[in-house]
Formats: sequence, structure tokens, C-alpha cells
Amino acid sequence: MITIHDPCYPQRLREIFDPPLLLFGIGRTELLSSHAIAVVGTRRPTPYGVATAERLSADLAKAGLAVISGMARGIDTAAHKAVLAEEGDTIAVLGCGVDVLYPVENRKLYEEIGRRGLLVSEFPLGAPAYPQNFPIRNRIVSGTSMGVIIVEGAQHSGSGITAKLAMDQGREVFAVPGNITSKMSWGPNLLIKQGAKLVQEWTDVTNELPVAVRRDLVLKAQQKVLLEGGAAPEPVAEAAEEPMKALARRLLNSLQVDVAQQLEKLLETFEGVSSSELIGALFDLEMSGLVRQLPGRNFVKVW
Repeated sequence: MITIHDPCYPQRLREIFDPPLLLFGIGRTELLSSHAIAVVGTRRPTPYGVATAERLSADLAKAGLAVISGMARGIDTAAHKAVLAEEGDTIAVLGCGVDVLYPVENRKLYEEIGRRGLLVSEFPLGAPAYPQNFPIRNRIVSGTSMGVIIVEGAQHSGSGITAKLAMDQGREVFAVPGNITSKMSWGPNLLIKQGAKLVQEWTDVTNELPVAVRRDLVLKAQQKVLLEGGAAPEPVAEAAEEPMKALARRLLNSLQVDVAQQLEKLLETFEGVSSSELIGALFDLEMSGLVRQLPGRNFVKVW
């Protein structure tokens, strides 16, 4: 339990209009004082939204920033998982007690964040996940961060509420542009029209941070390189692609990041290829981390 007078209580959150008097946490409470960016969005994302959230969150984590989200289905879950995959720092702000698992399908993610990151909530232990709790907790998501990135969301959505709270709190608001024909792009596209900063890559976010923060991130990156002996990361994608068969290469060129393709459609596209050969090639690509399978036997290329 962290009170508002505790040194562990985040200074940025203390400065908002209505800071919570108490915070309950499981995990590394020191992350509350770290430089952090929030990544939020819809619970029903498109493949484009998931890929974008994963890419931005992973890149921001590698840049030394902690990523804050709400551990909800969809964009929030994608952001947390991407950061953990990069051994980065992530904070999940819950709309229930920190000892309550919600949503239930995120049990593994909940346990991993509790062990490697931080689970935090202002609601008392045992508090259920009532719908009215989530707009309330959103002010902590934005208040603890230096800025909020909206990836996807409808016109009147939780991510839109978080963006408004961020503006009221004087935080930077970033938005990822989307397809104008998609309902899930309405929220971020509207925010961009209203003055939110358009995000295409992680540097669009870090370039807007204060000079002192950017300096800290550079020093942190230098220390990491020294600790690792200056070894450059191995090109995972290229190494995985070398032993691929011709069919796997053709498949990788055919698949897209933002549009899922069904197995039956791929079978029609690759004439003369049996279903077992195609499934085998897709399996190899999936094991190499280059392709992801979505529900309904749909496949997308990993960005």
C-alpha cells in the first residue's frame, strides 16, 4: 500500500486535479518513478492495431521507457506482452483490486506483470471490476505517464476518455492514424484533427519529451550497451529466413501486416500446393516469429 505522502508515490500523479490518496501495488513499485508512456486502445482491435501497438510498445521499451496500460483485452494486452517480450518495464493499472484477476483470460499476463513489472490500483483489495471503475482508473493511466498514445478506438470509447484526461492533465497526446473507413480509426483520426501528434514510429514520441528526459534515456542506453559488452543484437528475422523453403518465402511475400488472410484464400492463391504443404510452411514461419495465426485460421505477417 502506497499513500500519497509516500516517497514511492509518483510525483506526476500527485500533481493532477484528483490524485488517489492510496495506491495498492504488486511488483516493482519503483517503476512508478520511471519515465513512462501510456499505450491504450480498443478492446476489439484490427490486425493493424495489434501490430502497431506491439511495434511501438516494443520500440519504446527498448528506448528505456516504461509502458503503462490497463491490461484490458485488445490493444492493452498487446502492449504489455510486447514490452515483456523485450525484457522491458510495464505497469498495468487495474479497474479492480490488485488481487482480482480481470479479464480471466489474462491470467498468465497478470502473473508475469506481477513478477517482472507492476500491477497497481486505487481500488481496495477484493474490489470487483465494475464497469464504472474503468473511466475512473483512466486518470491514473494518463496521470502517471508523460504522454498517452491512442492506437485504435471508436468515437466514444475508453481510449478517448483517457486522451481527454491526458489533455486536462497537461500530458502529451499522440495518435496512430488509421484507415478512414474503419470505425476503430475514428477516435485517433479525430484526435489528430484536433491537434494530437501523429505517430508513425517511436521517435515521433521521444522527440516530444523534455530534454532532460531524452538525456536520461541516452545515458540509460549507453549503460546498457556497456553492460552487454557492446554486442549488437542478432538479426533474428534474417537468420530465420535463410533456411526457408521457396514456398515459405512466397507465403511471406504474400501475407500482409494489416490485413489477415484466411487459409482457404491462401490455398486458392497458391495453385498446385497441397494443404499439408501450405500448413507446414505457415507453421515454420509461425515458429520463426515471422507470421502470426489469428482466430478462424487467419494469418498475418509480423511487423
